[in-house]
Amino acid sequence: MRTLEYAAARVMLATLTWTPLPVAKAFAWFYAHLLDIVMPRLRRIAGQNLEMAGFEDRQRIVDGVFDSIGRLMVGFARLPRITRENVSSWIRYEGLENFTVAHSRGKGVLVATAHLGNWELSAYAHALLTAPMHIVVRSLDNNRIDRIVERYRAFSGNHIIEKWEAARGILRALKAGDAVGILIDQNTAADEGVFIDFFGVKACAGVAFARMAHHSGAAVVPGYAVWSQKERRYILYFEPEIEMTDDAAQDTQTIHSRLEAAIRRFPDQWLWIHRRWKTRPPGERPLY
Repeated sequence: MRTLEYAAARVMLATLTWTPLPVAKAFAWFYAHLLDIVMPRLRRIAGQNLEMAGFEDRQRIVDGVFDSIGRLMVGFARLPRITRENVSSWIRYEGLENFTVAHSRGKGVLVATAHLGNWELSAYAHALLTAPMHIVVRSLDNNRIDRIVERYRAFSGNHIIEKWEAARGILRALKAGDAVGILIDQNTAADEGVFIDFFGVKACAGVAFARMAHHSGAAVVPGYAVWSQKERRYILYFEPEIEMTDDAAQDTQTIHSRLEAAIRRFPDQWLWIHRRWKTRPPGERPLY
């Protein structure tokens, strides 16, 4: 099975990399919507999540999620071909000053990001446009595919921090005054987090991010790259820095409230297919 997964990944990568861009986009749309057909539970989970979050027009939003996945696939496949000379045709900044001011204080920056838009391109492009950063990743189950993904992520000079060594690697990077990007929007086990309000539903969120900010004195800046249909490229937003209070639970809520606001602006670009509300408070029944 792992060999078949690897072979399929190589075929997909080749068709998205070496065909003309319009053809690659058509392939990516096909692959993303094939995923929708082959794994119907993903659409069911997305619909349930959107209903819990109080969204209407859920069918359109879920369709947009798979379109967004297709765009992400094309962007990822083309990462090795994105350079300082052509990166502006793929993405531009908005709010970069929020990052640079925070970074100038020399205590490092924790970039709070989410599976919104194109999280792979955002970190990759930031290395080309400003400076390399550290990104925290979880290894894929298929080692051969994981090696390809990690190689692509590092092409622009970014440094990979594996999740199993995250705390030590993150604190070391912050001590050096560097920036670290962390995806913090997915479900967390109850013993690793606190329950916050997320789209009006209790969700378990990890507190390690806030605690590392407290421990290091690093600035916390939300950042994410979303697709602009008008410009036909991504916009990498850096929002104003979040002031930390030293209360891990309160700060975790504040950070996720800012991410929620961003997702509400671009609901069809967030990964609603994830079981974000899987972990429940004690005594509550499962939602999925």
